[in-house]
Amino acid sequence: MAEQQTEYYSIEDYLALEAQAEERHEYEAGRIQAMSGGSIHHSLIGTNITNSLYNKLEGSSCLVLNGDARLWIDHAHSFVYPDAMVICGKIQAAEEDPNAVVNPVLIVEVLSKSTVGYDRGDKFHKYCSLPSFQEYLLIDQDKPVVDVLFREEPGYWKVTTAIGLDQSISLASLGFDIPLSAIYRNVQDLGEPIF
Repeated sequence: MAEQQTEYYSIEDYLALEAQAEERHEYEAGRIQAMSGGSIHHSLIGTNITNSLYNKLEGSSCLVLNGDARLWIDHAHSFVYPDAMVICGKIQAAEEDPNAVVNPVLIVEVLSKSTVGYDRGDKFHKYCSLPSFQEYLLIDQDKPVVDVLFREEPGYWKVTTAIGLDQSISLASLGFDIPLSAIYRNVQDLGEPIF
């Protein structure tokens, strides 16, 4: 994310801007923030995880949305663009915007240096207000490390971390595993995890 505006915008103002903008913006309680462009690693990982989820979910009642899909978080009065989302059952659109969804089961964020704190902190807390939200996938773009946060019960999240291309993540909300080698396919010059 980059430049944050100090001027107040209504939801209608934001949606009108977003309809004509060449770049995406997130919205929070009257503030608009332009999203910075991602790296090649970020793009490849986003494509890989979206494809992996799509292939695993084929024939089910769940579908995958990529990073172009907008999410409305009513509790936080925010529109955001996760890197990917999975919705099971019928898509529910926001009353505020028929092009924004409100019912993801799984949300994916590919971490960058500029957003890692936000994605792990405030953004996660916003996502927790969504009743449908059960699982959060945080993918490091510089080394093969993936955190999976699963809501075992209200207010209690189990965190598991997969480290290394020979490992897999288990997605409890969807009932399958994805190998890290698939998530990081064709990603060059990955660093070594340091723990």
